[in-house]
Amino acid sequence: MRMTNKIMQNNSLYNINNNKIMQDKLSTMMSTQKKITRPSDDPVIAIRALRLRTSVSEMTQYYEKNAPDAESWLDVTAGALDTVTEVVTNMIKLANRSANKEFGSEDLQVFVEQFKALRNEFYSTGNTDYAGRYVFTGYRTDTTLSFTEEVETEQKENPGYPSYKITEQVGITAFDQINYTWTGELAGLNKNNYLDANGVPKDITEQKDVQNGDMYRLRLSYDVVSDDAANAPVITYKDKAGVDQTLTVAAAQIVSSSDDPYKKVLDDPKAMIFVPDTGELLFGKDAYNDIAANVTQDTEFQVTYTKNEWKKGDMRPEHYFACEKEYINDAKEKKEVKYNQEYLTKGNKNNQAIEYDVGYNQKIRVNTTADEVFNLNLDRDIDDLERALADLVEIDATKKDIELKFKEMDEGNPNYSAMKKQYEAANKAYDYIRENIHNMFEHTVTKMQGYLDATDVAITDNGTRSQRLDLISNRLMDQRTNFKTLQSENEDIDIAEVVIQLTSTDLTYNSALMATGKIMQTSLMNYI
Repeated sequence: MRMTNKIMQNNSLYNINNNKIMQDKLSTMMSTQKKITRPSDDPVIAIRALRLRTSVSEMTQYYEKNAPDAESWLDVTAGALDTVTEVVTNMIKLANRSANKEFGSEDLQVFVEQFKALRNEFYSTGNTDYAGRYVFTGYRTDTTLSFTEEVETEQKENPGYPSYKITEQVGITAFDQINYTWTGELAGLNKNNYLDANGVPKDITEQKDVQNGDMYRLRLSYDVVSDDAANAPVITYKDKAGVDQTLTVAAAQIVSSSDDPYKKVLDDPKAMIFVPDTGELLFGKDAYNDIAANVTQDTEFQVTYTKNEWKKGDMRPEHYFACEKEYINDAKEKKEVKYNQEYLTKGNKNNQAIEYDVGYNQKIRVNTTADEVFNLNLDRDIDDLERALADLVEIDATKKDIELKFKEMDEGNPNYSAMKKQYEAANKAYDYIRENIHNMFEHTVTKMQGYLDATDVAITDNGTRSQRLDLISNRLMDQRTNFKTLQSENEDIDIAEVVIQLTSTDLTYNSALMATGKIMQTSLMNYI
């Protein structure tokens, strides 16, 4: 093959250009610290880089954002639960102290006021929020757990709104036994009215005017509910045979607490009475036994009723029950919305768990829902104590007045016998009521311990999630480090090696220039 000068020139230029390309490539690698600048440089490295960068990005999202956010939510919840524990613990101590029979009605009034203050703190803790999101309200993180003063404005402008049709789901254990003392004409008796129109002591006796007995009660979660017969409570359940049963409240069975509904139940063991202002369904012993005999311990009772009067501090029913809300929007239009309708299917109660993605196919629940901690029964227990104390204060005042008048008489006084009967009746009624409130305070200890146990369970669950999150965070940190190492090994250059290659390439390039310069100086023309 004939090798001409032109061929040599072309080959030299081609090789010099290749050297220059290699020098440029190595220079770019030095400046970028990366092995490739475009996928075509090395498709294998490029594909692996995309996968590793995706993994590192996901790990960074999990480790630097999701996990810290979840941890903050759990920490806020833990702080609120600690407050609840402290409040309920104080309630238990207070209940233990107030169960002492040596305390009079004045002392018990102080205790009940302390209970009410602790109750308010208990429920206000439920409005704890994290970054503007309420932590105990499930998916409705933009809604407070309890009503604020805003609802009062709405009711003033639109009486009866918002109105909720609530369905509570309870078991047979929700029917509790209560004691009641009827005081007849003793009620309201004092030193100014203990005489009749003839100036003699009123005919009040222990047998005629003092009656004590037990009855059963299904206490709703709210008081001051609708007293409209059309919206009266309806109880539905399945008996042992699986047949649907319905108990409805007729208009005649709706009795205000001022009309002494408890006496009606004492007189009629088959009675069922609804007291809307206290939110109680009262059952005589026979009426209750008829129900209890036809159900099992697992039977679910669905109690549907309407409440359309709310005050500040009342708990929003949409966080607890299946309910239908009717309200007036900003455009003064009547609107309806349904909540938690899936609860009505037994076994299908959604606990509205909020979960964070904290790893590949790994989620962790961060929220604790209100029904796990803020039991509405605590509020109703304090209401019961308050009403029982009012009865005790009234009978205590009567007892003291009658006792004072009775001790002023001697046995020769013609009114002595009638006054003695009044005194004995007042003493008997006082003993019944005092014993009842003593038992209530004792039962309050047990109930508060139950609320504390529920809180402890919630604290344990929250703490377990926090510990699990710590383990996940540590693993995420290790995984992110490993992926970053792999990414660096895949993409980053070995600087020392590239420096050697660049130096060698530069030397080769300069040598090629020198050799080419010498070869190109001589051509065939020099010999012509």
